[in-house]
Amino acid sequence: MTDQMTIESFLGEKKLALAGASRKASKFGNAVLKELSSKGYKLLLVHPEAETIDGVACHGSLAELPADVGGLINVVPPVQTEKLVQEAYSAGIKKIWMQQGSDSPVAIQYCKEHEMEVVHGECILMFAQPRGLHKFHHWLWGLFGKLPRGHHK
Repeated sequence: MTDQMTIESFLGEKKLALAGASRKASKFGNAVLKELSSKGYKLLLVHPEAETIDGVACHGSLAELPADVGGLINVVPPVQTEKLVQEAYSAGIKKIWMQQGSDSPVAIQYCKEHEMEVVHGECILMFAQPRGLHKFHHWLWGLFGKLPRGHHK
């Protein structure tokens, strides 16, 4: 489980890269794009093939992103996450959010060895000003003591 300070540090960044949005609108990465964009985050999409997703331009790799990107959200399979954290480090991105299901022990260890802040095992939509179903999920986790250490209910 990730501590609350690391989560807040990541969420304090307002310009983020997102790997995992899809040309298929029903994918979870697209929900992240929609929700975080509506909360004022500037999301830069990383997709190796698509030129745009939901009208947002895509970058073919993390190396193509501007230098002021504050963090990377991964909503991809774990094997892709392992490659992306290495690319993020090379691109100067030191904050990583591995959405539940995209995390891998290898990628987490890489981040720790390279002094990168890493959030894993958490749903970003539960913490970025949750509402609706995620607000209820957030409340349940608080009730059962599953929120990160230092989290204020």
